[in-house]
Amino acid sequence: MGMNVLGFQTTLLDRLEFSGVGVHSGQPVSMALVPAEANTGILFSVTCPKRGVTRDIPATVNSIGATDLCTVLGDPAGVHIATIEHLMAALVALNVDNVIVEIDSTEMPVMDGSAHDYVEAIEAVGLAPLDEPRCYIKVMKPVRVDMGSSWGELIPFEGTRFEIEIDFDSKAIGRQVFKCDLTAKNFTRDIARARTFGFMKDVERLWAAGFALGSSLENSVVIGNDNRVINPEGLRYEDEFVRHKTLDAIGDLALAGAPLIGCFRSYRGGHKLNSLVLKALLSDRSAFEFVGASALRPRVRHGELVAVSAPAYAPVLS
Repeated sequence: MGMNVLGFQTTLLDRLEFSGVGVHSGQPVSMALVPAEANTGILFSVTCPKRGVTRDIPATVNSIGATDLCTVLGDPAGVHIATIEHLMAALVALNVDNVIVEIDSTEMPVMDGSAHDYVEAIEAVGLAPLDEPRCYIKVMKPVRVDMGSSWGELIPFEGTRFEIEIDFDSKAIGRQVFKCDLTAKNFTRDIARARTFGFMKDVERLWAAGFALGSSLENSVVIGNDNRVINPEGLRYEDEFVRHKTLDAIGDLALAGAPLIGCFRSYRGGHKLNSLVLKALLSDRSAFEFVGASALRPRVRHGELVAVSAPAYAPVLS
């Protein structure tokens, strides 16, 4: 993404369809990515199988309902959509601004546990430019959140960059660092194929609690009780774990509602920390500005969560 060419909004050239299972429910899921007009943003149109109702849930920070095992948008006790971070990462990395995600489940299909299938499909179908300029959120000053031994921050940077560090007791993972400028090419080559991961002991505990029912070696890297990766094919990248954490961070920060210009750094982060850093940025009006088109000016009324002249753009938390 050339920062000097801020360019115009995009959508997909055609509809894309996916089917799979939800990683926690183990239930089949059908999903379609549908082209949308300018200023729609990413909108989840969720048909709840239990309630039989359809709700539209915008992919913005205001919609976050939970961040425990994954990022959940909507009401976790009602209509919601879980595990949206892998798709969101693919959309923001490939510069897709406007899409309606039609889905017949409260959980995204896990696919192979990475963003690879989404990237392949989006690249195959291509993008359609729209006649509205794209707006970016530019980080103007550092914003930091500390959570116990974890921390995350957004700092000014000319471009979009992620610097992620993880540190696990497990010998299979240990301490890993991954740094990259976010471009479609870097994402596709270095991040998109990194799979979600977990420990066998945790998976067994989750199974007992009724979670991770769709989790398998087809869609997760699993570390056994002997501290070894039990997937027969091994890892896709030597440091696949930290690359997957980077993928999650890209997807979680995509809930800004517009692409970020800045550098996100975290140590021992996760979905909750990612969302707290984003909320800290957007709740401090002096910490960011909108760039990319003079027509898009933020309108802030005190005490309200508002968008910039269109629902696609970042809510201003005040």
